[in-house]
Amino acid sequence: MTTRTPYRPSAGEAVEVLAAELWKAVSAADERAATDAVLRALDEGLAPESVLIDVIASVQGRVGEEWAANRLTVAEEHAATAINERAVAALSVHPAARTTPGRGRITVACVDGEWHALPARLLAEVLKLRGWHVDYLGAQVPSPHLITHLHRTDTDVVALSGSIATRLPAAHAAITACQAVGVPVLAGGAAFGPDGEYARLLGADAWAPDARAAADRLARAPLPRPHHDHQPIDDLPHLGDQEYSMVTRSSTSLVRTVLTALEDAFPAMRAYSDQQRERTAEDLAHIVDFLATALYLGDEDLFTRFITWTARILTARGVPAHSLPPALDILAGELKDFPRAARTLEHGIDALAPDHRNTAGKTV
Repeated sequence: MTTRTPYRPSAGEAVEVLAAELWKAVSAADERAATDAVLRALDEGLAPESVLIDVIASVQGRVGEEWAANRLTVAEEHAATAINERAVAALSVHPAARTTPGRGRITVACVDGEWHALPARLLAEVLKLRGWHVDYLGAQVPSPHLITHLHRTDTDVVALSGSIATRLPAAHAAITACQAVGVPVLAGGAAFGPDGEYARLLGADAWAPDARAAADRLARAPLPRPHHDHQPIDDLPHLGDQEYSMVTRSSTSLVRTVLTALEDAFPAMRAYSDQQRERTAEDLAHIVDFLATALYLGDEDLFTRFITWTARILTARGVPAHSLPPALDILAGELKDFPRAARTLEHGIDALAPDHRNTAGKTV
């Protein structure tokens, strides 16, 4: 009579099972079930780094997708994110995640104004697992406070995280400030573009698409200490036209003007409730912010991607996306003396409604 060896799932199967359990837990806002599932998987031998990246990060990505499709409310999305953060915290104190720092010191921080801290926290924990001494500063770190921290510590690298593109001007300031005190910057997060194009444009010393890639990049070779006198002085020459500054300074009045004029261009808005008007004003503020960021970067495609994404979000929520071209038309009229801004808005309109424009080029 032979004894059968008990079946043990492969690492890939274990990841799939845990991801399904964690998704079920965050969907039900069940923090205890989420942390229990993560700790049990660690007890059973699943690698902590895999839990962080292949499970928690993956589930968080699904949370964002479900929110975008309007299958999760803002409150549910926030609750799910908080539970994933709690799962990371539970993992960080598990015996399987305990390591002895020996590779150097790294500061992990979010760009000033960036409140999406989970990607940075995931990176911090992965780097700890890889043997780094990590100073995790969390969300929304103003550049002066970041630099003060660097002066007080012997930091080898700053890992700067950003998820929202409108924070890229602040990221640029942080990158320049870190390099000015001789500390290289590794940039990461969705804000820097899918292939890191904005990280390169803003002068970051390296870029990585995710926590694992960032840790691998740092393992290959140390980032060299920058010399401030070798930094380009005029790295964004298009800013000389002042369009970015003018749009940024007048953003509040632009939103107010467009909101008022939109009632005539989009009559359905006259029946909006106070809450609907408030949300419309918020949407217009985001549009102006992304326009300003596109002007800062000199990249019209950034605005086009944002405005088409906004149209999909509005459609998923039952809001008529055809209200966007009239709003952009009004904004373009207000900025007719700003060639780059007007051109960027025209490209956005074309991307939204190529079949809704007459021969005069105005939305009908």
